Amino acid sequence: MTSRGRVLAALNHRPSDRVPLDLSGHRSSGIAAIAYARLRKHLELPSRPVRVYDPVQQLAIVDDDLLDRFHIDTIELGRAFALEDKHWQEWVLPDGTPCLMPAWVRLRRDEGRWVILSPDDLVIAQMPDGVLYFEQTHWPFAEQDDLDRIADVLSQSMWTGVASPPGPLVAGPDGAAVLAEGARRLRRESDRAILGLFGGNLLEMGQFLYRNDNFFYLLAGSPARAHAFLDRVVEMHLANLERFMRAAGPHLDIILFGDDLGMQSGPQVSPRMYREFFFPRQQVLWRRTKELAPHIKIMLHCCGGVRELLPGLIEAGLDAINPVQITCRGMAPGELKREFGARLTFWGGGCDTRSILSGGTPDQVRANVRELVSILKPGGGFVFQQVHNILADVPPANVVAMFEAAFEAGRYEP
Repeated sequence: MTSRGRVLAALNHRPSDRVPLDLSGHRSSGIAAIAYARLRKHLELPSRPVRVYDPVQQLAIVDDDLLDRFHIDTIELGRAFALEDKHWQEWVLPDGTPCLMPAWVRLRRDEGRWVILSPDDLVIAQMPDGVLYFEQTHWPFAEQDDLDRIADVLSQSMWTGVASPPGPLVAGPDGAAVLAEGARRLRRESDRAILGLFGGNLLEMGQFLYRNDNFFYLLAGSPARAHAFLDRVVEMHLANLERFMRAAGPHLDIILFGDDLGMQSGPQVSPRMYREFFFPRQQVLWRRTKELAPHIKIMLHCCGGVRELLPGLIEAGLDAINPVQITCRGMAPGELKREFGARLTFWGGGCDTRSILSGGTPDQVRANVRELVSILKPGGGFVFQQVHNILADVPPANVVAMFEAAFEAGRYEP
């Protein structure tokens, strides 16, 4: 069975030879660049430049030799782009490791910190010395919004203004053709399941532009204005979706949307508020996705405790959810599997990153993985991934233990 077939079998709740494995198939299943450099050294793999795929979260592009070493079944569409030296600039990770950052990211060293600048020279993100990732510093609508300028101010917000590959390489009048050719080439050259990162954020788009507190005030205190904002956002997303899917859709297996609807203690919004503001708009986006590419599976990256929202997400058209944050309220994996496992694929939840992966021993990591895989794998509907990214402090031996245990424990009986 090919990697692509294995992933599609899991998404369709069909039997296969083993649970598929994901590492760096999207921006929440990756590995911090610092940890990646240490892992390659630990495995005695050839020295290669560390390329920072996601500047904000400081995630590395995982090279093919390591994907092969861990039997990884996924690959992200961005891997088809930024293949030339001119697409990268030299930089240094917080621990002093030399690396490469995308050439289009505007970095500047200020006193005691690194900053990222917008095209109009606003400081939109900072990484103070001693910190391992960038944090947002500017919210374009924090003081005053302008619904006619949503698209114009995206470059002034960290999460929408700092692009990973392909980034600006697919912008401009020829961008759709460049995107289509890259997707076609990746499909031809790899038998791994291909994920296309789209975004389509709704709650988070408000948080990116207004700031979290202000957007919650808007939802609760000025619902008409919030609806007007979200209508404009959906209009923008639909236009982008048409372009993205017509160019890349035929060559993708999974499209990834994003919206962190949960937190440690449960959903950020009530089920009633989810139904009013977000459900109908997700349904519009996901139905249009299926119309443009009926074969494609829809996954949502959605952190936190979201159990109460899962029925609505499934009804809206969701096929898979990630990262299955099992340490949050209501996210016990056995209960999730029993209640939703026949209707939803759990893409994640395979290793506790909050305490076990960073702070445990390799034996504790293996035990944790074996337990979680045994809960989530029966009947398919499970793709192995640790709960969110492998952070910079994770010992390389723990990473090896995790993927070796997942490969072994994930086998289905013939």
